[in-house]
Amino acid sequence: MLRGLTTTTFYADDLSAAIEWYTDLFGIEPYFVRDGHDEKPAYAEFRIGDYQHEFGLLRSDYRPALAQPGPGGAIANWAVDNVEDAFAKLLDKGAKEYEPVIERGPGFVTAAVVDPFGNVLGVMFNQHYLDVLAGKK
Repeated sequence: MLRGLTTTTFYADDLSAAIEWYTDLFGIEPYFVRDGHDEKPAYAEFRIGDYQHEFGLLRSDYRPALAQPGPGGAIANWAVDNVEDAFAKLLDKGAKEYEPVIERGPGFVTAAVVDPFGNVLGVMFNQHYLDVLAGKK
């Protein structure tokens, strides 16, 4: 039934600022930007990581009616080589600590921040991820 992650979507009141922040973080421009009814950016999409997963930014006024603004809910953890370094970089860029660096067990380390737009961004070192990537399953 579930085949894989297609798009992680974050919301931002100031989408232009969010596009700029994530462009700097990822080191790439979004490959797709769509304007809204007011001719201002409404949605932007990046492809990032080993599997080129989609990371979408959506202007807050397009948020689903039941979606609550602000941090909370599920945390999508993005694979990184060094959680401590990634966490420090995110904090240096203006993100706020949501969950500190935590050793979850051998080969599993996580941390999470709230980006300047109110979204929770998780980072994780996961040895299993690297094993699957290397074909070791």
